[in-house]
Amino acid sequence: MTRTARAAPARLTRARLAAALVGGALVAAAVVLLAPLVGSAPDGSGRLSVLDVRQLFAPTPGDRTAEIFFLARLPRALAGAIAGAGLAAAGAAFQALLRNPLAEPYTLGVSSGASLGAVIAIRVGLAATWGSSGIALLSFAGAALAVLLVWRLARVGASLPPATLLLAGVTLAFVCSAASMLVQYTASFTENYRIVRWMMGGLDWIPYRDLARAAAIIAIGLAALLVRARDLNALAAGADAAASVGVDADRAMAVTYAAASLIVGAVIAVAGPIGFVGLVVPHALRALVGPDHRVLIPLSMLGGAAFVVACDTVARLVLAPAQLPVGVVTALVGGPFFLALLVREKGRARLWGG
Repeated sequence: MTRTARAAPARLTRARLAAALVGGALVAAAVVLLAPLVGSAPDGSGRLSVLDVRQLFAPTPGDRTAEIFFLARLPRALAGAIAGAGLAAAGAAFQALLRNPLAEPYTLGVSSGASLGAVIAIRVGLAATWGSSGIALLSFAGAALAVLLVWRLARVGASLPPATLLLAGVTLAFVCSAASMLVQYTASFTENYRIVRWMMGGLDWIPYRDLARAAAIIAIGLAALLVRARDLNALAAGADAAASVGVDADRAMAVTYAAASLIVGAVIAVAGPIGFVGLVVPHALRALVGPDHRVLIPLSMLGGAAFVVACDTVARLVLAPAQLPVGVVTALVGGPFFLALLVREKGRARLWGG
């Protein structure tokens, strides 16, 4: 055996799957539960403090601990967990669908369509009349329209070739980006600030009602990906290989594309574009547990949730009491992490090959 040879990945068993899921769930739960307790002091001094858990259940008069926890930090942690789970799972699905280790949730134009919808909502004043729900609604509509256009452009007969799908998505992304810049050029200074701030991605002050709507949509998409996890293993080897083991490649690709796009559209609608999650998390977990999507998809959900919540905690603390957009932190953390991962694994082929 050569020095660079890799051992074959361990066969997936119920015990191995259960151990991986329990471990991932414990890590994700710990991060999500502890993150809301840490932050800057309520007096605005910028000092770091840990909330007194006792005050959450038996608050004393004048104490703002419960208000800070339930109205500001808890919804932010829940939003980060939901967004991270969705983006990481969608990233793993897109990488299998396109058979490209560099594919990620924003490859196929969904992000650009959602961004165009949000930019239009801010520009026409929908954000001022309907608040964040107006931006979320038009953003999701833009994502849905982008998905339908890419689907229509990429279909060849009854099939959905990965190369055509990728080309259609990238082309539509350029068109939507150009349209967004045109709308932004006509916007006022205040509107431009809101547009730029939204495009950085953020979890601050997401209402529970918007979070609940997005969570319901994301849950449907995640359930579809979990059901198709076995088919994704076959798709990662190509349509012909999938057909040879009895997988309806066209149907599997269509369901995977629709479900992953639905997830990405819902995430962007409430949190804006948060980059690198769908690229870094699946790669890191693939290096740890192998390429079997039956374990990779659920672990990506858990790992993505922990990753985004942890990055958002850093965003809240690093310049306290000011707060960075979480999208900035995921890019600053994810970029070097991904480069280090590539160097350690001696190139992306080893990550993808399993």
